[in-house]
Amino acid sequence: MPIARRGLLGGAAVAATWPGIGLRAQTPSIKIGVLGDESGVYRDLSGPIAVAAAKLAVADSKAAGRDIAVEFVVGDHQNKPDIGAGLVRQWIDRDHVDMVVDVPNSAVALAVASVCKEMDKVYINSPAGTADLTGPQCAPTTIHWTMDTWMLAHSTGGAMVKAGGDSWYFITADYAFGHALERDTANFVTQAGGKVLGNALTPLGNSDFSSYLIQAQASGAKVIGLANAGADMVNTIKQAGEFGITSKGVKLAGLLVFISDVHALGLQTAHGIVVSNTFYWDRDDRTRAFSKRLQPMIGDARAGMGQAGCYGGTFHYLKAVAAMGVAEAKKSGTATVNRMKAMPTDDDCFGAGSIRADGRALHPVYLYEVKTPEESKYPWDYYKLVATTPADQGFRPLDAGACPLVHS
Repeated sequence: MPIARRGLLGGAAVAATWPGIGLRAQTPSIKIGVLGDESGVYRDLSGPIAVAAAKLAVADSKAAGRDIAVEFVVGDHQNKPDIGAGLVRQWIDRDHVDMVVDVPNSAVALAVASVCKEMDKVYINSPAGTADLTGPQCAPTTIHWTMDTWMLAHSTGGAMVKAGGDSWYFITADYAFGHALERDTANFVTQAGGKVLGNALTPLGNSDFSSYLIQAQASGAKVIGLANAGADMVNTIKQAGEFGITSKGVKLAGLLVFISDVHALGLQTAHGIVVSNTFYWDRDDRTRAFSKRLQPMIGDARAGMGQAGCYGGTFHYLKAVAAMGVAEAKKSGTATVNRMKAMPTDDDCFGAGSIRADGRALHPVYLYEVKTPEESKYPWDYYKLVATTPADQGFRPLDAGACPLVHS
């Protein structure tokens, strides 16, 4: 499997060159595997910035007095579950990886969760959408950090229906994430008295959404729900603009929009879109401080919520490792995750929070509207706050997810 070798070689280079993070003679070390999309449709919301964010978490942990030796390996799952699962299995078997983080793409995320459960290693998923990671397929080794389809549907979908968008047509990525996001949003729409008029399933990595947009427009729906993400979502919105769909009174609901998507679209195209995020780089002094520390590693870009989740999840993991001791933490992913659940979370990206029994990390959910070009005053000044949902209300209730770890 060539990609596995490239990922391992890349990871070895990271471990060797990252200042202050390496093996110490006769000192046990933690090995972290960052499994992302380094070359596909989700690269901008994962990729090198996710790796940089995880590295920064190690540096910040060290600055906070948790002097833990850490190595990294980095891999590209190519949005294929078999490659992702196979690479993680190899990391654990051959390279003694203790924790896996990142993993966009819900199908890959679920496959990796299964491997980590089987091999008793910590798995912190940040950018994958499927709420099944803390539902029927929850695992004692999994933490889902940043967002999920239930949260997105509840926040963005609920806001659109309240604003009068009571008839929907979905353009949906045809795999686990898209199906879950459409399902969860449709439930909120119908519960609020709205109607779903149809859907179009699209392949991942599609470049032409014109026929799907025409179908959606012909349905007469007031809202076109975009149950896709990354480059697919960007292309859909761009082509909707070319067809003049929004100028005819139809609203686009970007159900999973990252700041990299807004940047790719430009404010002239993206302004007015309502988005739900758990992290925005310019939200408060702590998020700005995080972004300033990350900046030298990523140039003129900004981290999105998925990449911030790689920071927050890794930072909290290292708190638990420090509390347990490295040798003890390496013995069992389940025991380490249990310690993480028992400890309150607190970091510069998400603030104070907690982790539930089902592995769901809880943070406030922020509903933003994308600014107009005239409202934006400096680079990446893209969002204005519309509403905040408290952490204990932003995610699916604990007893509603059918997670086998939850006992009534």
